[in-house]
Amino acid sequence: MMSQTAIDNQGNHPHKATIYDVARKAGVGIGTVSRVLNQSQQVSEATRQKVQTAIQALEYAPDPIARSLNSGRTHTLGVIVPFFTRPFFTAVLEGVQTEIALRGYDLVLYNVIKREQRDTYFSKVPMRRRVDGLIILSLPPDDQEAAIFERMQVPVVLVDCYNPHLTSVVVDNVGGAYAAVSHLLKIGRKRIGFINGIIEGNFRFNQATDRRTGYEAALRDQQIPFDATLVTASAWNRQAGYQAALKLLDQPSVQRPDAIFTACDVQALGVLEAVKKSGLQVPQDVAVMGYDGIELAELLDLSTIQQPLLEMGALGVRLLLQQVESKSLETVQTIQLETKLISRATTKPNQPTVKTVA
Repeated sequence: MMSQTAIDNQGNHPHKATIYDVARKAGVGIGTVSRVLNQSQQVSEATRQKVQTAIQALEYAPDPIARSLNSGRTHTLGVIVPFFTRPFFTAVLEGVQTEIALRGYDLVLYNVIKREQRDTYFSKVPMRRRVDGLIILSLPPDDQEAAIFERMQVPVVLVDCYNPHLTSVVVDNVGGAYAAVSHLLKIGRKRIGFINGIIEGNFRFNQATDRRTGYEAALRDQQIPFDATLVTASAWNRQAGYQAALKLLDQPSVQRPDAIFTACDVQALGVLEAVKKSGLQVPQDVAVMGYDGIELAELLDLSTIQQPLLEMGALGVRLLLQQVESKSLETVQTIQLETKLISRATTKPNQPTVKTVA
């Protein structure tokens, strides 16, 4: 097969394939080829397939600089994300990357570990015009920042956070936490500890607030008094979850929790270690429930609240490209995705003891 070449009319002088070669082979105009390359919705599926077939046959690759000049777009999307190596963000980014690749775009990742980085990216990335749009994970902009994005005409979609002036993809965190605690109550647990996530780096995460709201609502609906000694918070990692669980478990047996719900699965991994360290057993003495549904939870048979992690990322990309391709920022949507309770070994109900008569 030729490598990005085509044969001229005499059939003996190969040259790099051009958009004209693609149009000629597909039997369409160059404008149609351009619309296909730019992911326009104004092309029928049959025509799109003919053009794609011609592109593959000629191994045509558009010049990215010329393409950017012609379309006014970079065909690159930016993602601003905190602590991207954490399992939750890694899973959401997998959904983002898969969808971006399907759409023929490139990805630029802006990792945030400090508030100053967040502020810099929010203010400077839109001005540099190096991306066609931004996905922002778990870092809600305030109204002033949202107004800057709008003034700069930069398409933005929020994932796992919310602002009323920007399109947002969120999860029902209140409902998810409510389901988790209700499940623990249903299997007979009465003293349910809760390890929430701390708000790191002054990033104004709202997930922690929502999950505590769901925790308290589930207790209230079952007329179980709120006990502040059963609630604590830690960083969103295994070691912090381990230390927080040790404190909850370091109480007389009548006061310690018989179940612990954590704001994320990684904290729950630390809880499993802490229960073992305390000479107790899961789930006989302490049931454990996480939140997120990362791959490791399944491997460890951990009960959890499954978030649609891949779909969150993919949907964010689709919504962003709607704005990019329509060149309209007027339609603001808020899409709330549902969670799913996954019951595994760590919340298996205790079996009653059966006495045998000799």
